[in-house]
Amino acid sequence: MNPHTKLLSLLSLILGTTITISSTHWVMAWTGLELNTLAIIPFISKSHHPRAIEATIKYFLVQAAASALLLFSSMTNAWSTGQWDITQLTHPTSSLLLTVAIAMKLGLVPFHFWFPEVLQGSSLTTALLLSTMMKLPPTALLFLTSHSLNPTLLTTMAIASVALGGWMGLNQTQLRKILAFSSIAHLGWLAAVIIYNPELALLTFYLYILMTTTVFLTLNSTKTLKLTTLMTSWTKSPTLNATLMLVLLSLAGLPPLTGFLPKWLIIQELTKQEMASTATIIATLSLLGLFFYLRLAYHSTITLPPNSTNHMKLWHLTKPTNTTIAILAALSMLTLPLSPLILTTT
Repeated sequence: MNPHTKLLSLLSLILGTTITISSTHWVMAWTGLELNTLAIIPFISKSHHPRAIEATIKYFLVQAAASALLLFSSMTNAWSTGQWDITQLTHPTSSLLLTVAIAMKLGLVPFHFWFPEVLQGSSLTTALLLSTMMKLPPTALLFLTSHSLNPTLLTTMAIASVALGGWMGLNQTQLRKILAFSSIAHLGWLAAVIIYNPELALLTFYLYILMTTTVFLTLNSTKTLKLTTLMTSWTKSPTLNATLMLVLLSLAGLPPLTGFLPKWLIIQELTKQEMASTATIIATLSLLGLFFYLRLAYHSTITLPPNSTNHMKLWHLTKPTNTTIAILAALSMLTLPLSPLILTTT
């Protein structure tokens, strides 16, 4: 990609995200979302591969439909109430349409169909942007309108997302698709608690970004795209793969790692809201996701190659230490002791 094009697209991406997050008017929020969509398209299609072009078209059509639905929702609300303020979404039909539009942008079930395919057709760095930064503007809109959303619809979407995210990830061998279904499952946990405790939902989202960024950067560093290559990547950088195993277990939500913190707090909050049945269901369904996280962790460190290879083992490579991955991995594994401080502030 041309450096000038890359810089322009990246600046547009940051600008679109900033506009949506900081806006109070629906038209400005819609403008930021459209700018975001147009800015990410060159990153998805930069390889000029048929799979990348297909992913670009799928992404553009879904995001354009979601943006149009969001604009229609805000116009319906303005027609009924005379308000264009994001926090003044009071019309029931508008709330329903907005929930559907944001679910399409986030990839919640039943509007998840585009997300794994788009990630599979993108490079690892672009998939990282799609899984983290592109989720930020819709999550901000969900946070601002959380008081007026339909709790039954969101809870149903949350349970379905956790179930499908775990179930569909079981038989995948492509790491980008596995991480896509992981993202769907994590956003299901976020959707379950956004109405009752928006600050906790934001904390869940931030920790998800932290752990997912660490996994993507590690896979990009070892140039790993499939389970078969993950099994032999330990010969290139044993320490990095051991760290990857712990980060994957953290992403699965196993104590005493960081990923256990949001799930623990969400279950506690849902129990306080007399939704113990919902908490039990999503906690049980998350065991499906735990299976493929354990499989990834097993392949990354504990297994040996399935048969003898003819190439020399690359134990003594002099690779520079990646400080960013080291810091992110430490935070992805060791943030759980901060939970008493978080509990006192929320």
